Amino acid sequence: YGSIDYSNGRVSYNAQAMLLWDRATGKVASFTTRFSFVISGNISSKGQGMAFFLAGYPSSLPARCPDYNLALTNQSADAVAAGDSRFVAVEFDTFNNTVVSDPHDTFDHIGIDISSLQSVRTLTMPSFELTGNLTADINYDNVSSILSVTVWLGDDNEGKPRNRSYNLRSKVDLKSALPEQVSVGFSASTSNAIELHQLHSWSFISSLEPPPPPAAAISSLSRLGPGVIAGAAAGASVSLVLIFAAIVALVVRRHHQQKMVETDEYHTDSEGEGDPMMEIEMVKGPRRFPYHELVEATRNFAAEEKLGQGGFGAVYRGYLREPAGLPVAIKRFSKHDSSLQGKREYKSEIKVISRLRHRNLVQLLGWSHGREELLLVYELMPNRSLDIHLHGKQGTFLTWPMRMKIVMELGSALLYLHEEWEQCVLHRDIKPSNMMLDESFGAKLGDFGLARLVDHAAGTQTMTAVSGTPGYLDPQCVVTGRASAESDVYSFGVVLLEVVCGRKPMSFTATDQDQQQKNGGVFRLVEWVWGLYGRGAILESADKLLNGDLDAAEVERVLVVGLWCAHPDPSARPTIREAMAKLHSKVDKLPVLPSKMPVPTYAQPPFGLDMDDGLSTLLTSSTSTSVPPHTTCTTTSSSDGRGSTSTTS
Repeated sequence: YGSIDYSNGRVSYNAQAMLLWDRATGKVASFTTRFSFVISGNISSKGQGMAFFLAGYPSSLPARCPDYNLALTNQSADAVAAGDSRFVAVEFDTFNNTVVSDPHDTFDHIGIDISSLQSVRTLTMPSFELTGNLTADINYDNVSSILSVTVWLGDDNEGKPRNRSYNLRSKVDLKSALPEQVSVGFSASTSNAIELHQLHSWSFISSLEPPPPPAAAISSLSRLGPGVIAGAAAGASVSLVLIFAAIVALVVRRHHQQKMVETDEYHTDSEGEGDPMMEIEMVKGPRRFPYHELVEATRNFAAEEKLGQGGFGAVYRGYLREPAGLPVAIKRFSKHDSSLQGKREYKSEIKVISRLRHRNLVQLLGWSHGREELLLVYELMPNRSLDIHLHGKQGTFLTWPMRMKIVMELGSALLYLHEEWEQCVLHRDIKPSNMMLDESFGAKLGDFGLARLVDHAAGTQTMTAVSGTPGYLDPQCVVTGRASAESDVYSFGVVLLEVVCGRKPMSFTATDQDQQQKNGGVFRLVEWVWGLYGRGAILESADKLLNGDLDAAEVERVLVVGLWCAHPDPSARPTIREAMAKLHSKVDKLPVLPSKMPVPTYAQPPFGLDMDDGLSTLLTSSTSTSVPPHTTCTTTSSSDGRGSTSTTS
């Protein structure tokens, strides 16, 4: 409403309410929304900005809104809205209004508002940063009650590219803040300036089923299928001041279990076994994507959408048609991995991860195996994999609190896999490149291509071929031909050391003189850290980039637990629960380890066990310089708890 200046506007999805929390069960929804938008205006005269909101259903524009209120409320600056006027909003504010305690040193900021324009959390940005093409992801996790916001900056208003992003997060109790059913939408205001706000695309996914639609809407919605609502909304235009040009698709996806049906791709293999693909049909959870949808989502697997390359193939960024604009990561197996073994790993990844539900596991959305292509569709993790930030030139510097958070979240995922699910899941390939980071640098474990399910009582899995990554692979796996929970714990320990030290587990550029002489110039992270531990100087291994800005007690705890997990003797390693208990505690005594790293002898692998050249080299270089041939090694604990090592020929 209003004239050319001091204008307000809203656009929202009112065809059906969003069920934010369920009174009967007490469950609160998790949700994710992504939208692209443009803010443009006169540099010399700033408008107020725009906001994404959740508010009472149905949504309506408050009467007589003050110009600084972003069309969210007509309450005074210091008042808190109540009753049906309550709201939770993420504001993209382009003017510093002192009346609502906006940051005073810049025009632009992001804020999280709870029924008041005085934000509970803000992130300042340089003035005029919130202009041009913008994309935002907003996620709410019902377990942690964390609302997180990520904004990516596209081209500015002059067409100049920008490759920056901003992150903001805050704990928000949505059940207390809002009614059971809410509207979702956008609002904006301009004050005495001309500022254009355009919404280009919008997707929204919630974990709770929507309430029944109004009777008048049932006939028009029924043809869209269960759980899917699609609509388009055009914002009103107030002269040249405020324009919402919005074509909006809102998708509320049911989290009910559904059968996955596949009928057209592969026939029985030549070895007489049943078709590995057909076993996928009864898996519940993710859905099958038509091949052409994934081709369209990735622009025919365009090179500029490629996120990474691995031994299995490549990963591409894509944007799904339904839910509208949802960003995904699509794992495309190499052609040679379409062999029977490739199909088995592909099938394993689907069958394992589709049944798992944990906030620190990457979510599998679906799969496709058309036209002799094997494809997996995952949620897109905007900050990609951990190794990029630990070792890549283009990564973000990880502060100590960020590293500690990543360590704890990886441990939480592994604890769930080993002990908290109905079966024990052996991941078998834990490493930083398989640890993905979300918009707030939260860690999620992915890539379950090598994973295997075993009964909790069994705890081991016989391997017909050695699989894993040198440096992270427990050498005992090669000796015994068995993967175990202990071998996953070994990999976890190596990753802990890598996160703290910022160094890869193996490299051919050893700088330590002892390691140069002992290992022929090969640097081995576990041996190096253990050597410092024995000299009482373990803190010297911390990443020099931290520049001493760390919690020394936490660093020592993570390093010692890392060595404990990577102990050469599997029987001396902790379970993941024991390791996590030590990491969580600030008062428990640390485990006492031998002052020198025990050195076991690795025998030849069992007959019939395949071993690739890389792993063979790893074992040879690990043993030939350490102990004589045909020597066995055991570790024992002495009365002082520090342990000793004995060898026999």
